[in-house]
Amino acid sequence: MKQDMIAVLDLGSTKNTELARAIRSLGVYSEIYPHDITVNELKKTGNLKGIILYGGENRMVDGVPVEVCPELYDMDCPMMSIDHPTSKCVQQMDTAPDEDGLKKFVFDVCHAEANWNMKNFIEDQVELVRRQVGDKKVLLALSGGVDSSVVAALLIKAIGKQLVCVHVNHGLMRKGESESVIEVFKNQMDANLIYVDAEERFLGKLAGVADPERKRKIIGAEFIRVFEEEARKLEGIDFLAQGTIYPDIIESGTKTAKMVKSHHNVGGLPEDLKFSLVEPLYYLFKDEVRACGLELGLPKEMVYRQPFPGPGLGVRCLGAITKERLEAVRESDAILREEFAAAGLDKKVWQYFTAVPDFKSVGVRDHARCFEYPVIIRAVNTVDAMSATIEQIDWPVLMKITDRIMKEVPNVNRVCYDLSPKPTATIEWE
Repeated sequence: MKQDMIAVLDLGSTKNTELARAIRSLGVYSEIYPHDITVNELKKTGNLKGIILYGGENRMVDGVPVEVCPELYDMDCPMMSIDHPTSKCVQQMDTAPDEDGLKKFVFDVCHAEANWNMKNFIEDQVELVRRQVGDKKVLLALSGGVDSSVVAALLIKAIGKQLVCVHVNHGLMRKGESESVIEVFKNQMDANLIYVDAEERFLGKLAGVADPERKRKIIGAEFIRVFEEEARKLEGIDFLAQGTIYPDIIESGTKTAKMVKSHHNVGGLPEDLKFSLVEPLYYLFKDEVRACGLELGLPKEMVYRQPFPGPGLGVRCLGAITKERLEAVRESDAILREEFAAAGLDKKVWQYFTAVPDFKSVGVRDHARCFEYPVIIRAVNTVDAMSATIEQIDWPVLMKITDRIMKEVPNVNRVCYDLSPKPTATIEWE
């Protein structure tokens, strides 16, 4: 069905996502568009019921204030302006409206219908995927994380056995991750799963590379190469499915906001990509992805699995990757997950992991001086991954984790707890 939509035009606000999410929480679909979108482009976006111009601290680009296309003001569509002075809007506000004010604009002024929900979203995406794919096959990178799992479930619903899942062990997985993927998806869900051991290949490409953006792009590009090789062994593969979600797109940069970080499935794709992309979760926030997974019938424990970045431990082994530090990250992360589960924190904390930086500090081990790595623990709570707060861990739990890491993980003599919220820090270190 064609859902009603409120368009949020980005004129420099850093809170566009909060507004779009607030509108969606009212049951009305909302999407963020660049300030210079044209009338024709807007008309093609769907059943447009209203437009919100959202100004902010990034309104000046190269010394010039950004502005919408003048023709937009002539559209027969209600318009609200937030922190963006103009005399041509139905309603002008210095700050974002509260829930009651937003309801009034969306329902009373725009006459939008609350028909945005996961059931309708899935029905729409199933139809779109079938139309896009036809009788061809789709290749999916199945990491076993939330995003790829939900994409798999949605595509199985849409095209069944036309989906070919490929799990690539790039040597940057968490402890036991690949084994778990095989057990759940191949043995339990009967997915058409191909397993590829590419650890040496990826680590070879990453040798000596310290820059986080280069690492992400190398990992993303190499993933595509692996898939192309697997596709050549198959017949009828024309499409590549990805678990790209809305925060990936937003964080990879807009016309009025600088890039926070590139995502392997946004900025790391090679220009000579031989597949067309299938990205059914492209416009969902993280909590909406989980809701989608539950609606599709995925087990709750899978839907609420720990988030894991596409580049894996490659962005948690900080700086140039070495096997020694990669193993320290993998083992310390496994200890953290075990102890969080024992303390019941795995059901409370949204994301938690360890990172190991590329420097050492002096310590004492076996009554002798040692020069070893620190392990950094990060535990954050968030709804949409756009902002995050720090979980306050009980001291005895932290002390037990620290004790285990220093006793059980080689080449580590310090454990630190990261207290930095997002912003100013990002969730990941790289």
